[in-house]
Parts: sequence; structure tokens; C-alpha cells
Amino acid sequence: MSSMSQVFQTESLQSNSSLELAQILAQQLSITPNDWHRLKGDRQAQAKQQLATALVFLLNNQPDEALAHINQAAGWLDRSVSPLPCPGHGNKKS
Repeated sequence: MSSMSQVFQTESLQSNSSLELAQILAQQLSITPNDWHRLKGDRQAQAKQQLATALVFLLNNQPDEALAHINQAAGWLDRSVSPLPCPGHGNKKS
């Protein structure tokens, strides 16, 4: 990466607030419905999603919500949390 490119990226990042950067990160790391089946058991992906969400809550002065997501991330990493069933499969009417 050229030094000019690095300068541009740094300036671009600095123009955003911490909250905006956290929201961008949370969006990047979110597991979309299209990726749900592929990533539902990926503990790293699940933990990253939860930690990014926790950061957004923390920057929004919602520490209780942040802590809940931090604990969820820890559960994914220590294997005390398991994937839930597919959201689209559990609510079908007979």
C-alpha cells in the first residue's frame, strides 16, 4: 500500500466518530440471513458479531446492553453457547 493511500485512509477514518466506526464494524461483522446457515456454528464469527455490537452499545452509553453482548461473545468462545435453530424453520404453521 502506498504512503499516499495510507494517508487518505487515515484521514477518512479520522473524519468519523468512534460510534460511526463501531457501527461500520458491527455492520461488517453482522451475520446476514443469507449467511446464517453457513456461519451459525462459526464461533469466531458469532463472537466477533457480539463484540462489535457490544462496542456500539457501550459507545451509546448503554453498558448493561454492552455487557450482555460481551457475555454472549464469551459464551461463543468458551463453548457454553450453542447455535439456535434456524429462525425461518421454527415458526411454520401446519
